[in-house]
Amino acid sequence: MSKRRSYGLLALALLGLTLLSGCSWWQAFSGARPIGYQPIRIGLAMATLQEERWWRDREYLAERARQLGAELIVQNANNEQQEQYQQVEYLLSRGIDVLVIVPHDLNQAAAAVQLAKKAGIKVISYDRLIRNANLDLYISFDNIKVGELMAEYLVNRTPNGNYVIINGAPTDNNCYMFNQGYKNVLTNFIKDGRIRITFEAWADDWKPEIAYQYIQTLLSQKKPFNAVIAANDSLASAVIEALSEWRLAGKILVVGHDADLSGCQRIVEGTQLMTVYKPIRKLAYRAADLAVAMAGGKNYKTNHAPIFNGKHFVPSEIITPIPIDKENMDIIVRDGFHRKSEIYMNVPSHR
Repeated sequence: MSKRRSYGLLALALLGLTLLSGCSWWQAFSGARPIGYQPIRIGLAMATLQEERWWRDREYLAERARQLGAELIVQNANNEQQEQYQQVEYLLSRGIDVLVIVPHDLNQAAAAVQLAKKAGIKVISYDRLIRNANLDLYISFDNIKVGELMAEYLVNRTPNGNYVIINGAPTDNNCYMFNQGYKNVLTNFIKDGRIRITFEAWADDWKPEIAYQYIQTLLSQKKPFNAVIAANDSLASAVIEALSEWRLAGKILVVGHDADLSGCQRIVEGTQLMTVYKPIRKLAYRAADLAVAMAGGKNYKTNHAPIFNGKHFVPSEIITPIPIDKENMDIIVRDGFHRKSEIYMNVPSHR
């Protein structure tokens, strides 16, 4: 056989392989995408952008999706459950390949999951668990540990006294997990009479003004308390605002979580005891990685045992939270979560 004929057959074979694989000749050698290529589309249905942390989730998810060559389509329900359902309908109409949902309501969001599953779309429950839904994945932080860390810091500083607990939204499954964490630590102290829960309530839709009003009412009624567990830094901010009006900021210990900039500032200023840092970039990047793998039909592994959501055992990916106080604030700076100059803005000697 002549060399020319051999080369011709080789070329035909290569061409056949590239045609069978749906690739162009050029892509086979250069990795370029074929004409008409559509990137994986990730639909992100967010419950809210009210808190600082959710801006970060959105931006990190978008950043990682771009790095992976995927497209992120974002919707924000502004804490309206019906709006979130309609936004999921919209995302499905856009031809998404996978749905990532931060549910507004832990129970009602199951209807949106069912809608997506009927359309053959896989669903990731992001940060907040959706109850009784046939989810493909749940990715979040160890939220029970978040609550334990908050309560541990308080009992280490104030092992005796009257505590106030302000939980977040009753529609958010995380709040029940945080609360379980608080009680895991506090129960023995309560049983032996060292700690008394003088007031416990919930803040609908995580509204800071509700937390503010709770504290104002307790103070005006002269109800004694010396420690407050606020379910996040936004609620802690409202608590401390109310305390400051009674000249009690820094005297009554307050803990929160999320490591919001304002929360970190209050810690170094001395009005908030601690916060819990949840590495959001790590969470968002991992969620994007898993979403792309899932949409592409690739195998993937999770780092945690399945979690039961009331009806199904859901594969789960769980990330460890980190307690932050004055002594280890450099963790926040090293991670690039906040700049040192911003954290210490009101503490000139530490800028």
